[in-house]
Amino acid sequence: MELNYKSFGQGDPIIILHGLFGTLDNWQTIAKQLAEDYMVYIIDLRNHGKSPHAAPMTYPQMAEDIQQFLENNWIYEANIIGHSMGGKVAMQLALSYPDLVKNLIVVDIAPKQYPGGHYEIFDALFALDLTKVEGRNEADNFLKERIKDFGVRQFLLKNLSRNKEGGYRWKMNLAVIYDHYQDILAPIQSEEPFEKPTLFIRGGQSDYIQADDLDTITELFPVAIVDTVLDAGHWVHAQAPEELMSMVYAHFG
Repeated sequence: MELNYKSFGQGDPIIILHGLFGTLDNWQTIAKQLAEDYMVYIIDLRNHGKSPHAAPMTYPQMAEDIQQFLENNWIYEANIIGHSMGGKVAMQLALSYPDLVKNLIVVDIAPKQYPGGHYEIFDALFALDLTKVEGRNEADNFLKERIKDFGVRQFLLKNLSRNKEGGYRWKMNLAVIYDHYQDILAPIQSEEPFEKPTLFIRGGQSDYIQADDLDTITELFPVAIVDTVLDAGHWVHAQAPEELMSMVYAHFG
């Protein structure tokens, strides 16, 4: 599994992992800013972006993908940032391969089981006939009847890729993501905690991390600090990049 990635800068390595339906480009602006002081890698997780399409899609498997990426790139210890689904991958990586993780930052996700909240998105994306779509505006017009939020639609449409022979396709492996959706909702589990520096950053306008999740967090990450960006929702890196950057620098030192 050779994951697609981009790298910027030089210095101690930072690995950034995107969320569900995302790509490495979602974090490129942040990565380039961090590259002034670090060697930053942004990675497409399996079945996303330009990385290989493959099953299964469990957190242990995705954590192993990152472990192999680190070894293939001669990285023996790294700072890890993960958002949403990528945050769960980051947690699993830290718990399964603690020697590889120097510092951990998890953005707006807890290690718990989540209820499914993406079925309307799946239904809309499956209903869009990409063989007949002639442009992104046409795709957006179709999706807006099913997905009202403009920002969510634009985020999803970043996955559209034009075929050389005409028409469009999804960069992501939508079928496998759907088949493994319950695995994506699943909790992160480990017999041993991760006892290195850990920061959870939650959006103050997001409900992904609740007050009663703190016990679950500290069971697995006993030295974890939980901080809040008050004016941000789930996409903290897009909605409050300066505050996020300040927290990252304070945590990584």
